[in-house]
Amino acid sequence: MKILVCISHVPDTTSKINFINGDSEFDTNGVQFVINPNDEFGLTRAIWFQEQQGATVTVVNVGGPETEPTLRKALAIGANEAIRVNANPTDGFYVAKQLAEVIKNGAYDVIIAGKESLDYNGGMVPGMIAGILGYNFLNSCTSLTVDGTNVKAVREIDGGKETVATTLPLIIGGQKGLVEEKDLRIPNMRGIMTARTKAMTILEPVDAPKSTKAVKFEKPAPRSAVKLISADNLDELINLLHNEAKVI
Repeated sequence: MKILVCISHVPDTTSKINFINGDSEFDTNGVQFVINPNDEFGLTRAIWFQEQQGATVTVVNVGGPETEPTLRKALAIGANEAIRVNANPTDGFYVAKQLAEVIKNGAYDVIIAGKESLDYNGGMVPGMIAGILGYNFLNSCTSLTVDGTNVKAVREIDGGKETVATTLPLIIGGQKGLVEEKDLRIPNMRGIMTARTKAMTILEPVDAPKSTKAVKFEKPAPRSAVKLISADNLDELINLLHNEAKVI
């Protein structure tokens, strides 16, 4: 079984976010980048298939040379090889077209992507890839088992979970639940050293339209100051809730 894990290169959640050029561009200065958390759950599940069922695991990213440390971390965790499509991932459809080309040429059985990336939260790329290639697709996937070409998966739906049976080839949009947080792997020294010798293929992008672009970014409004009202002053509390907060 050949598994391809799509890896997004995203800012660490503890990073301080700023924008430049008239708030039209993300400021990467001083920002630590990591594997997108939803992708890391998928990668860990892929490594389980590698260890238990002899699968080969390839990781892929659409991005510039600055994303290679993130791919090397994925190799240190246990992926067999990495692919970087040398392009700026500014548009979801453009990224999907690049990944679809990799998938088509690599004849992968299972493609695991996070249901959304931590930075833009678009949630569109896995479904777009499936649409381009005509592959089966499951989003918000929290469990995945493969027996030959038969697949059983569980996905989150409003108000509960749904168990689905399907066949390969398959694309999933994964999330927490594919593995538990305690099962996520930290690269050890042996993995880090081995990652240096694993293959990383650099591909040039295929022609594809970039249908959208970021015009402007805005930070959430800062929280207003908290007003403390004495427990004995109920009239003032009711007045503020009615006239200022307008919640009653």
